[in-house]
Amino acid sequence: MEREDITPETVAAAEPLAGVDFSDAERAQIAVLMPQQKEATRRLRALGIGNGVPMACRFDPRLPGFRMPDLADTQVYSAIDPGPLPADPADIAFAPVTRLSAWLASGAIDSAGLTEIYLDRIDRIAPMLRCMAAVTADLAREQAAMADARRARGDIPGPLLGVPYVLKDLFDTKGIVTGWGAEPYRDRIPEEDAALVSRMREAGAVLLGKSSLGALARNDVWYGGRTNNPWNLNEGSSGSSAGSASATAAGLCGFSIGTETLGSIMSPSQRCGTTGLRPTFGRVSRRGAMVLAATLDKVGPICRAVEDTAMVLSALNGVDPDDRGSISAPFHFDANARIDDLRVGYLPEAFGDGATATDRRALETVRGLGCTVVETALPDLPYDALRHILIAEAAANFEDLTFSDRDELLTVQTDEAWPNTFRRARFLSAPDHVQLDKLRYLTMQALDALFRDVDVLIGPLSTGPMMVASNFTGHPCLHLRAGFEERPNRPPSGPDRPAEPGEPLHTVPMGISLWSGLFREDRILSLGLALERAFDVADRRPPAAGPA
Repeated sequence: MEREDITPETVAAAEPLAGVDFSDAERAQIAVLMPQQKEATRRLRALGIGNGVPMACRFDPRLPGFRMPDLADTQVYSAIDPGPLPADPADIAFAPVTRLSAWLASGAIDSAGLTEIYLDRIDRIAPMLRCMAAVTADLAREQAAMADARRARGDIPGPLLGVPYVLKDLFDTKGIVTGWGAEPYRDRIPEEDAALVSRMREAGAVLLGKSSLGALARNDVWYGGRTNNPWNLNEGSSGSSAGSASATAAGLCGFSIGTETLGSIMSPSQRCGTTGLRPTFGRVSRRGAMVLAATLDKVGPICRAVEDTAMVLSALNGVDPDDRGSISAPFHFDANARIDDLRVGYLPEAFGDGATATDRRALETVRGLGCTVVETALPDLPYDALRHILIAEAAANFEDLTFSDRDELLTVQTDEAWPNTFRRARFLSAPDHVQLDKLRYLTMQALDALFRDVDVLIGPLSTGPMMVASNFTGHPCLHLRAGFEERPNRPPSGPDRPAEPGEPLHTVPMGISLWSGLFREDRILSLGLALERAFDVADRRPPAAGPA
């Protein structure tokens, strides 16, 4: 076996990338066996292991001794009078699922009529938002007719029967293009439906189409352009569930489905003013979804109201033996549950630099609800280093793009974009990756201790360690609209920037996040309901909502 490119000098040149410093003798020893190691790697890559092959190792968020919460697998929704059906179609379109469901149940409107309202709005408004990767009008009409027929014969599986929704375009839909937002896959047509698509069909929800996502589940730029924020068309909707949040905020659907690996439900919900629920890792099946990072990917609803997310999650919840990360867990929700017995914690540093006036008002609002509010803390760990786990998994899942140079087809080619991220991942250290896994375990212990002390943690999305830490531990998060502020055009990601002198400002929504213990979505939903009522800002519509 030739060793023409494996010399002690080669090893020495690579040492700075690995952060090591060997002696000349040690470099010589390494060089002797590197060709053998290189050949093993070559043979591994020659297998062409694809995106859908699962890892042998699986992530389980439950620490030793964990006990599943002793909760009834039941849901109690608000007994509301939706009022008469509005004459203005826009008033119908922007109604929360609670009201849409009630109107459908009473016969005030049928699914066929509701579906036409949304298809009309998609036709008129979606082009300016670039939020729809595919519109399935014929399928939607077919499913709406089926929903109306099911209702007529008394086959009512739940509150989503007849409610139209849009689905992030990384879930397989049989015979319908599922392009993952990325140019190399824009003509990809699956042969089967994802598990989630089947669940939604069983629940009687009506698929309006596939919502856009940032290419390969990052940012808000896809092969159809940049998905825009309906509150300010000059900025993107953030990502990667860009189209799901944009369409929901603009009243183009009753609700939508998104995914989160590291902020992809929460971030566009913050930008677009929607309510996003990221469930506990393992609660919702990911079978048939694009794999970005199997130990991190999570599926959840994006809605216009807190109770809507509970309705959607009740339909999505359930173990799937074909998803190696799936976990059987009850989902409990009671719209009438008390909150004055909740112990709510906050991290002082999260409300320091970078926090907004809306964030601080939200904390004071919780105090006014009668909850016990306490200061809490997390250990000083390098939480941001955990991002390298995601980088390594994603680079492996899309290595065919790197090695075939098809990564050059992706529109975004900045230093932080996927193509360069996949390339630099090749220089991550395998031993460091094992240490990162141990850091992840320490983080799991830290959050477990936190949620033994408090029932819910409240905080801004992008300050403090929770956005990163909780994604790697699998804890659930609810993000809801908390107010409005004046902002200049904002960058695609990261903290808001100050306005330049004379720069125009836009009125945009701001949100707050709630976290809780594993499989305790009931707690953040109960507190979220109370906060939603107290904030009283959920009904405001974005300028890009368009005329009725």
